[in-house]
Amino acid sequence: MSERVQNRSAGQGPGTKAERRLAAQLAAKKAAEARRRRQSMLGAAVGVLAVAALIGGIVWLNNDDDKKPAATTSPSPSSIVEPTVAAPALPEGADPALATRPTVEAGKGELKKLTVTTLIKGKGPEVKKGQQITTNYVGVFYKDGKEFDASWNNGQPATFAIGVGQVIPGWDQGLVGVPVGSRVQLDIPAELAYGNDASGGRPAGPLRFVVDVLAAQ
Repeated sequence: MSERVQNRSAGQGPGTKAERRLAAQLAAKKAAEARRRRQSMLGAAVGVLAVAALIGGIVWLNNDDDKKPAATTSPSPSSIVEPTVAAPALPEGADPALATRPTVEAGKGELKKLTVTTLIKGKGPEVKKGQQITTNYVGVFYKDGKEFDASWNNGQPATFAIGVGQVIPGWDQGLVGVPVGSRVQLDIPAELAYGNDASGGRPAGPLRFVVDVLAAQ
């Protein structure tokens, strides 16, 4: 009887083996559960990192797109608007027609002398010799009406002294006495213009100018 007790106390009885097997099974089960929990937590962490990386990539791409210059498209030829010449400043009380470029046609017959034709009579003071006058003008060949010069093409009226030799004689003689605000037609024979054999790109032969006198001072 005492020997059995000693054997059991030493862990050699059948009850002790069953307990060890049960303990081993429980330990294995706990270890398996722990591994599953670790794997589950690891998978969740990887998933969170993947989502964070995806969101970060999208934000980075959006920020990068914001830094890129916006794409531009060249206008088609049909959408390009040609620049227009600004209307000149007109003297007070002037005819509004002076804001519009005149149409100048060829002359008729043989031009033998300077001819001044008033197309619009201004209400301002008459131009005096030696004054600085401001004009808009169109110049054409008298015989065929082909244009060779026009201040309208530059969008800037021309200012010069009148009656003192700064311009051709036909202008010096034809514009003195014209009221400011007038539009006049000057038919100028070659000898009062640039001559019949003008050089340096100057127009030869008789000329026709339509001149708007905008100011004199």
